Amino acid sequence: MKITDFLKQELVVAELQATDKAGVLAELAQKMAEEYPALAQEKYANLSAADLERVLWERERLESTGIADGVAIPHGKMASLSELVAAFGRSSAGIDFQAIDGKPSHIFFVLVAPENSVGLHLKALARISRLCKNQSFRTRLLEAKDANELFQAISEEDGRY
Repeated sequence: MKITDFLKQELVVAELQATDKAGVLAELAQKMAEEYPALAQEKYANLSAADLERVLWERERLESTGIADGVAIPHGKMASLSELVAAFGRSSAGIDFQAIDGKPSHIFFVLVAPENSVGLHLKALARISRLCKNQSFRTRLLEAKDANELFQAISEEDGRY
């Protein structure tokens, strides 16, 4: 599994406008809802930003998804979703995401998976976590000039493994 199998370039935000955890979740949920308006399994249902945000908060209330080293991976599952969806955002200033190491998060990968896809969800989380352990990769993400460079960095690092 590759990150670029479920992350579209259109869902890469080079500089988040958010200044807190709630803002990050809302901003990236809105971006996902705009890009994936009809992924819900019901014929006429739409994937709403409010539903995505609610799912992300459900998981976040259990324990922060700030994993350390400036990385956070907010994630959740939705029964009505037909496939794994993702977004990426970066905050140069950093945002308090209650990370394990107590440091601000700058790199945000958001994942929402169908409720019945335990294996897929865990594989995606493991893949992102593995790539983000690489300091040079994180530095490259922080130094990228725009969304195109960010997606290129993700794609290239993804291809190495």
